Amino acid sequence: MGEQMKVARIAPHYDEEPLISGTNGTGAIFFSGCTLRCLYCQNFEISQGGKGRILTPYKLSEEIKRLEAMGVHSIELVTATHFLPAVLEAFDLYRPAIPIIYNTSGYEKVETLRRLEGLIDVYLPDYKYSDNSLAMRLSGCPDYRETALSAIEEMLRQTGEVVIKNGLIKKGVIIRHLVLPNHTKNSLGALELIKERFGEKVLISLMSQYLPCGKADQTSDLNRRITKREYEKVLTYLYALELDGFAQELSSAKKEYIPSWTE
Repeated sequence: MGEQMKVARIAPHYDEEPLISGTNGTGAIFFSGCTLRCLYCQNFEISQGGKGRILTPYKLSEEIKRLEAMGVHSIELVTATHFLPAVLEAFDLYRPAIPIIYNTSGYEKVETLRRLEGLIDVYLPDYKYSDNSLAMRLSGCPDYRETALSAIEEMLRQTGEVVIKNGLIKKGVIIRHLVLPNHTKNSLGALELIKERFGEKVLISLMSQYLPCGKADQTSDLNRRITKREYEKVLTYLYALELDGFAQELSSAKKEYIPSWTE
């Protein structure tokens, strides 16, 4: 992506988990680029297509001020890792009085996350794969399983267990898992690993919103939405493991939930 920070969207966002969106939304900053190369990314235009505009750290700090003044409940940084020096500089210029959320693919180095200690209140990582061969084929990373588990462990060390006040999350970790078509075994394995490693210390957000985006239509196992049977299989296992958190309705798989990259 280069050294200059590139941002695709800065605006209040209302379609996150209820503990994040609340009534006023989160102030979401979508950075261009990503640490993964998922074939099916719904944000493909910005994660791999390069869409976005150059922003200086000073300008980002001013945008954070603007979002806070609009009354959002938090500032959410979406895939910011590859611009971390510039992001940290922006927060040196201005630190908001509302929680800061770090939304990430989960594919992070522990030493990178340690640079965020004391800044991030809530981590919102994905845990996509229990199967490294699948991770390599679909996202280009052969060591996702162990890397993401170690990263989430570090996130939890920093934030501690979940703290909720007035219906909004103030501290803690929410782990997202997106159910993929034809890969329920991967999802069951992911939930098992989360239970074994983190137990009740985190919240789970099970996501049904998969749509064939990016290059998914070129891949036979990803070129359709998930079925009701597939989702219910994973959902039933979530309940059996007694993992706490959220589960999307199957109807969430709609293109209107994908943000516009023009704001």
